Order: sequence, then C-alpha cells, then structure tokens
Amino acid sequence: MNDLEQKVLVTGGAGFIGSNFIAYYLEEYPEVEIINLDALTYAGNLENLSEVEANPRYTFIKGDIRNRELLEKIFQEYHIIGVIHFAAESHVDNSINNPGVFIETNVNGTFNLLDVAFKTWMKGPFEYKEEYENSRFHHISTDEVYGSLGETGHFTEETPYAPNSPYSASKAASDMVVRSYHHTYGMNTVITNCSNNYGPKQHAEKLIPTIVSKALSGEEIPIYGNGKNVRDWLFVLDHVKAISLVYAEGKAGEVYNIGGDQEMRNIDIAHKICSLLDELQPKASGSYSDQITFVKDRAGHDLRYAIDASKIKSQLNWKATSGFEEALRITLDWYFGS
Repeated sequence: MNDLEQKVLVTGGAGFIGSNFIAYYLEEYPEVEIINLDALTYAGNLENLSEVEANPRYTFIKGDIRNRELLEKIFQEYHIIGVIHFAAESHVDNSINNPGVFIETNVNGTFNLLDVAFKTWMKGPFEYKEEYENSRFHHISTDEVYGSLGETGHFTEETPYAPNSPYSASKAASDMVVRSYHHTYGMNTVITNCSNNYGPKQHAEKLIPTIVSKALSGEEIPIYGNGKNVRDWLFVLDHVKAISLVYAEGKAGEVYNIGGDQEMRNIDIAHKICSLLDELQPKASGSYSDQITFVKDRAGHDLRYAIDASKIKSQLNWKATSGFEEALRITLDWYFGS
C-alpha cells in the first residue's frame, strides 16, 4: 500500500474519529486524496473539518452508505482505490431505544460498501483488476463486540464475539460480513477493534464530553449505576496513527485490537475531570465533584472492557504514547476553545 497514489474513500469522516483521522492522514501522506462521504447525522459536523476544507486533496460528499447507487457513482467517478470505513451509528443508549437504524447503517451499509468495492476492484473471487491490485478495505470496529469482562482478563483477537447491546451486535455482524468478503472472495480487508476513544471533537453524548459540559454548566453530572464500570481509554490521536499503520502495513484478512492500556472506572474518570476543572477553571465555591450524581443504570450495561494490544505492538510496532492526564488536558483545552 505504501507506493500508491491513492484516492481513498473515508466514510463517516465528519464524526469524531473520522475527522481526526482525515486531518492527520492528509498531513502525513501528501500523495493521498481523500473523498469523505458522510450523511451528516446528528453525530457529524463539518466544523470538525474546518482545517482541511480548503485542501485541494480533500473532497466532501454528503450521502449515506445505505445508498448503493451513490456508492457506485463515487467509486467510478473518483476511481476509489481504498476504503477506510468509520461510518456507523455508535451510541449504545440510542441503539437500545431505536435498534433498527443500527442494523440498517452498520450492517446493510457496510455490506453495500463491501459489495460495491468488490465489484469495482475485482474480476471475480481472488482476482483483482490490474489497476486495483493494491486496493484495500479497512473496517473500523469496537471492542464491544467481545461482550463484557469480569475483574480480570483482556480481549484478544481470538476472543469469541459476545455482543450485549443492539449497537455491539450490529458492529459484530458488520465485522463478520467483512471477514466473509476476505475468505469467500479474496478481498484485501483488515479490521481494527478499538477501546473507548476520547479527545478533541468528540460528540457531546459520550461520557467525557458529558461530564465536562454538565460540570461547566453547573448541572448534575450523571454517572450510571455505581460508577464502577471499567473502560480502557484510547486517545484519538493514538488511534488514528494506529489506523494509518494498519491500513498501510496490516496483513490482509487480519484483525488488530487497538487499546490505550489505560483502564479506569467511570467514577474515577469523573473525579479526574472534576479535579482538572477545579485547577483550570475553578468554581466560586466548592468542587465540580460535588455535582456528581448516580442515575439508574443502562440496560445490559457491560461491566468491563480491556484490550490486549500486543499483536499490533509486536507485528506493526505501534503503541499508545499519550498519558491520560496529558491527553485529557489537551481535550479540555479544545472544549474551552471550541
């Protein structure tokens, strides 16, 4: 993949991780042109891409991955040679309330992308057209497909899938469709499953932005259940570097888990953020921690996620390099400036 002059289709590039990826990738790979396809649902925001919107190697198209006709037109018109697929419905609470759209977008949309790529790039099973012989499909997924851990252990690439929410079930299904196109048709696919991301540009519905916004607005900071649910936190810049590396050097058909090696309970995250806010933007009296309140737990709330990222570390020489407090300060600076 390294020697290509690429026209890469990025789906969902106006979202949190996708927009961070596009900015990084355009800067790091001057031979690449990016076509960003995003439906601009509530989670997509073109302001996330303000720093690249004038870049001649960047094109934005408003559209939905469920629209196969549009995908076929984009692949033909732009001669797409690679796909990095972020587009997904991703909020667990929303999937509990409205699971249908998660199946439509995450499963059917991913199938559309795969099948259009297959028919564009390949003559038939295991036979690429000459001009597309280096084409690759990179599917971005989540550690939630593996289900929930107890107090010990880590998810590896060999961990059996056991999704517990409509969101994670839809992502697990999309992973399997990608896998099938590699094994049945010989498509050059890679899958990455990441832990919880945080950083600039994250949508307000997620845990860290919610804590920050509620704290600064003087509202109660809601924490599900007893706050002891554990997540492995990955700074978004570390994640996009890993995605770039897997897209360039990952082995076809492989899965790579990307984790931050930063496990923390939700309640501890809340207290860390409140402590930093006390330092950076102190209240007239008291601590932001005084606003923390416990609310009814999410249905089927997974207890703990933790990723074993030793495969990507050993095979591709990647590791997360951002310390949590340092990266959290960068994140808070963005919130203060946005």
